[in-house]
Amino acid sequence: MHVRMADESVCIGPPAGTESYLSIPAIIAACEITGAQAIHPGYGFLSENANFVQIVEDHDLIFIGPTAEHIRVMGDKITAKETMIKLGVPVVPGSDGGVATLEDAQRIGEEIGYPVIIKATAGGGGKGMKVAQTAADMPSAFQTARAEGKSNFGNDEVYIEKYLTTPRHIEIQVFGDGKGRAVHLGERDCSLQRRHQKVFEEAPGPSISPEERAKIGKVCADAMADINYIGAGTIEFLYENGEFYFIEMNTRLQVEHPVTEAIFGVDLVREQIRVAEGQPMSFTQEDLKINGHAIEVRINAEKLPNFTPCPGKITQFHAPGGLGVRMDSALYDGYSIPPYYDSLIGKLIVHGRDRPEALARLNRALGELIVDGVDTTVPLFHALLQEEDILSGGYNIHWLEHWLETNLSEA
Repeated sequence: MHVRMADESVCIGPPAGTESYLSIPAIIAACEITGAQAIHPGYGFLSENANFVQIVEDHDLIFIGPTAEHIRVMGDKITAKETMIKLGVPVVPGSDGGVATLEDAQRIGEEIGYPVIIKATAGGGGKGMKVAQTAADMPSAFQTARAEGKSNFGNDEVYIEKYLTTPRHIEIQVFGDGKGRAVHLGERDCSLQRRHQKVFEEAPGPSISPEERAKIGKVCADAMADINYIGAGTIEFLYENGEFYFIEMNTRLQVEHPVTEAIFGVDLVREQIRVAEGQPMSFTQEDLKINGHAIEVRINAEKLPNFTPCPGKITQFHAPGGLGVRMDSALYDGYSIPPYYDSLIGKLIVHGRDRPEALARLNRALGELIVDGVDTTVPLFHALLQEEDILSGGYNIHWLEHWLETNLSEA
């Protein structure tokens, strides 16, 4: 649908991502063909590739996002952690850097206490992450994490962190102008996850107090100001027992950014373009006041109960509407979902005066949504909205997987 609506489109190659969306020469050529001045990276593919940013700048084009150096620093999880420590951001206890041998891994595990999680330095999307509940689990978890890092990212370096047992996944939206000014736009709670993939996000977080929000938000905004960060970014934390622990930073727009836009009444993409053009941010920290509550659910073309990708032709599509309802999707009647990409086919975002109203609006909008021709994850959300823990906000990052083990067959 986005191609249909565009004034002009350019073919950048065949469907395989390595020959199109990941092909730097193809992207640069498209800019030269069209006379484009700037590139908006979106999310995924080359959006956090520092080498790509450098090449964009070398061709006198503007990358609508942070500098290559900021992407490089934050893209390596060990360097990112070291940087955040220097900037005063709280981090999860763990190894000081990469862990090269099993013996070192076992020593660190004993020092910080089990359970621990072994993570590939270059990992992402849940790949290269293994939990060792006890010392006996360490050899297998260590070797598996290294192997997954090597096969998925070409880098087998890993590091170790304390594995928190019942944390929530809280992320702080930050925005900088590249000139020493930065703000935060509150937090999003993204704790409902399956295999480290988010499925349900909301803002503000139901477990975060205004005082906690202001404190951690200021820490993050000050850190971004200190490094002259430009554009949108998200600093992700595990939150447990009133404490925040930094885990990583995404130097791009997030899939779930619309919930932040909804409660603050801002357009983050517009703001990205403004600051990339050299204009000042259109708001200050004092201007940013939370209005109501917003929730996003990710609609995937997947077949339950195994979440198997389900590409195919859409025979009928109807997006829900009404006050406080937004549907971001490329679908239309007759569209064929290709098998080459992520199975995300739509984001349903609702906004209400408070959390109960947002939940009620979500329930109504899910009932209006029609996607025929393929299986989707919509039944999962219908089922979740019947759960007291979801209605009360009493969940953590392990809640969904535990629920799926016993309830998915009924969803």
